[in-house]
Amino acid sequence: MRRRRFLGTVGTGFLLGAAGCVSGGQAPEPTPEPTPTAAETATPTATAADARDPATDPAPDADVAGTSADAGPLTDVDLPLADKDLMRGAPKDAIPAIIDPVFGADWSDFEASLEDDERVIGVAVDGNARAYPLGILNWHEVVNDDFGGPLLVTYCPLCGSGVTAERRVDGEVTTFGVSGLLWNNDLVMYDEATESLWSQVLGKAVQGPKTGTALTLRPSTITTWGAWRADHPDTEVLLPPPASNTVTGEVTRNYDVNPYDGYDESVRIGLGGRNPDDRLHPKTTVLGVATDEVATAFPLDAVEGAGGVVNDTVGELPVVVASADESLVAYVRRVDGETVEFGRDGDALTAGGSRWGLVSGEALDGPHEGTTLERANDRSEMFWFAWAEFFPDSDIYGQ
Repeated sequence: MRRRRFLGTVGTGFLLGAAGCVSGGQAPEPTPEPTPTAAETATPTATAADARDPATDPAPDADVAGTSADAGPLTDVDLPLADKDLMRGAPKDAIPAIIDPVFGADWSDFEASLEDDERVIGVAVDGNARAYPLGILNWHEVVNDDFGGPLLVTYCPLCGSGVTAERRVDGEVTTFGVSGLLWNNDLVMYDEATESLWSQVLGKAVQGPKTGTALTLRPSTITTWGAWRADHPDTEVLLPPPASNTVTGEVTRNYDVNPYDGYDESVRIGLGGRNPDDRLHPKTTVLGVATDEVATAFPLDAVEGAGGVVNDTVGELPVVVASADESLVAYVRRVDGETVEFGRDGDALTAGGSRWGLVSGEALDGPHEGTTLERANDRSEMFWFAWAEFFPDSDIYGQ
């Protein structure tokens, strides 16, 4: 299930070669977007209103005043979103969110396999760690957990984006589910308490009573199970349903099968769309770092080409970005208040006389042993088209 990725700046020869050339130099028509199951998938419609069930999928609250989603370099859009801006990809809860997660040391007691090269979303809290395999999240997209407080773990297979946050709305704990709607081809969630709709990458309510309210984001990492476990040997890992329960009760899926297999290798963007910024191939893996004023995307191939470690500054924020087992991590490169330059020694970063774990960001030895670097990114790596859609004026490292 390891995700392949396109590399580098888009050029005609490269793009056609990556997409698969045919006679005459024309790229083939992309195959239809894979969906969880044929029985669970509604035909995509042009607007959310065409497919809305008023009993379960409420229209925007008419009393909500228009607000702006502008937050520094984030896309500027008037909220609440109009129905025409939303597309339905599946019925509400057809992709069943996990509401009662169960964890174990591994998947040895399950038919499904969890190999070292399988990708996971990793979360560390106060010395404890949990991993959420994309083999599960491809089918469920949302996990409602309680780990260092109420925790929301989300993954959008269409954008390749992982976002984790506090599972609260206006201070109250609530449960999130999958609305079946998409905005910018990105996951749109709903919260059980208010039925508001929430954009995953934006991290805000885009329709409903809580329009404009922002989630409090929590740091997380997309990496491989092997890399995560190496840096967090005592980690727990999410167990697949039916061990973990979902919003629709007991379900069964073949978690050895990726329902989006081949999507990351194609030129297709979600359920239809165009690359908002052709400086990179739409499926290039990037890690974005944003401040209140500016944003920079770090392509995986550019970081690997720089020896696997990049010292840079985003706005006034000094950052170090590193590649780790075909994934990316980013930290604020300050140690004891001093801005430092990081090097690399195999699977570790080096600075200030200490070696630092790539995935954990923790000093493994030396004078800073036990110190953990601050994360520089709020959102995980994702496909370039998704980052560019939400951060349209982003710089690109190496360009």
